[in-house]
Amino acid sequence: MLKWLRTGVLGLGLWAMISAGPVHAAPPPAAPGGVVYTIPIRGMIEPALLYVIRRGVAEAGAARARAIVFVMDTNGGTVDAADEIVHTIQLLKIPSYTLVEKRAFSAGAIIALATKQIYMTPGAVIGDAMPILMTPWGGVQEMPADLKEKSVSAVAVLIRAAAEQSGHDPEVAEKMVRIEKDLKMDGEEICPPGRLLALTNIEAERKVGKNRLPLVSAGTVRDLDALLDTVGIKNAEVRELRVTSAERLARWIAMLAPLFLMAGLLGIYLEIKTPGVVLPGILGVVCLALFFWGHHIAGLAGLEEVILFVLGAALLIVEVFLIPGFGLLGVAGLILMLWALLSAMIRHIPGEPRHLAWPLVQEPLFKLALALVLLLPAALLAGRWLPRTGFYRRLVLDQSAAAREGYRALAEDTTALIGLTGAALMPLRPAGSAQFGERRLDVVTRGDFLPAGTLLRIVEAYGNRIVVEKRAGSETRPTGRSSASCEFL
Repeated sequence: MLKWLRTGVLGLGLWAMISAGPVHAAPPPAAPGGVVYTIPIRGMIEPALLYVIRRGVAEAGAARARAIVFVMDTNGGTVDAADEIVHTIQLLKIPSYTLVEKRAFSAGAIIALATKQIYMTPGAVIGDAMPILMTPWGGVQEMPADLKEKSVSAVAVLIRAAAEQSGHDPEVAEKMVRIEKDLKMDGEEICPPGRLLALTNIEAERKVGKNRLPLVSAGTVRDLDALLDTVGIKNAEVRELRVTSAERLARWIAMLAPLFLMAGLLGIYLEIKTPGVVLPGILGVVCLALFFWGHHIAGLAGLEEVILFVLGAALLIVEVFLIPGFGLLGVAGLILMLWALLSAMIRHIPGEPRHLAWPLVQEPLFKLALALVLLLPAALLAGRWLPRTGFYRRLVLDQSAAAREGYRALAEDTTALIGLTGAALMPLRPAGSAQFGERRLDVVTRGDFLPAGTLLRIVEAYGNRIVVEKRAGSETRPTGRSSASCEFL
């Protein structure tokens, strides 16, 4: 019980850490010339980045910013994260710009095309947004033809819609996705079939067609100050959205979710299999708490997921330790725990109901399944290898305490009492006191309720547990006490 109390106290402390979340200072008042917010989009584009962008958009709105500039250097990321980021940008009432520092490939190109204007630094590149299927180990996997067409069609529609709403050419945008498409403008060959559209900064600002409009980029600028000068907001105060250490850590936790899940569940499993060690349970609780905390900071999980997981774990503990067998409570506990873990990874917009569309559930379900698949061999290896380590032997008593080796129980040997007769001093319901000659003993029946004065016989004795039964053919004899003094439950 003490080990569960210690583990529970640790869990409550980490829960408090989860509920606290990152603390962000209120933005300072706007400068006389207005404010421009810059939001960095660097590295992998994944669901945890969505929280950072939403926070930046909210701060820009609160400061009544004149513009938002997304400073981009990315090789891409997940399509579903890009879709949500595009949706967030499309809802903006503030002018939005993209400054491509080095690269805006794949999901980065889709997000850039959702902003009103794109500017690029010298040597920057943009394009190549055709979806690919990644393996769990980071490699590229060949997609079946039907699945590939389905994925390409979905991304093509997404990038066309993003380009149309922001004023970019949807045909140019779609050529970044469809390799078989032939892109021509006013009879001029822009990109032939068999090639995906990927452009340098010079190529992206090339003016084509009858209206001589740039392909993608509104121009090449040296840096952010030059961009602001070009769009006419040079005197504005520039505020860069600072990504906190907690948010950076949360993005790593969200990406490594299967490992945290596997480690957390493995620690809880080892604690149940080796009660009293405590350390595996503590490590398991820490890993699971970090999992929920990371997804909470990343804007994916709330406290409701933590409550569901704790409730499921409580039901499982009651089933394992208090109720014999494994029935309804255990199954319900496992279902609640698995749903809490899955729900914590499903992306949703704060304040809106959670939608369980397959594209949103697919990746979290894969991560959960991967964690469970990794858990099985990890548990088998830990069961075989861990007991052989010196560290484990220092934590667990692995020596026997048999009587043949000179050990004896601290409880008194009461087997000699079997067969003694006496009388109940009080009602046995089913426990109470009885007198056997000169000895007064605490006894218990086998479930019978017997009145005071019943003649008894001792039939079993295990240390302090003395079991009695009514003597056959015996009558109740007076105990010398009033009935009122014996009616204690």
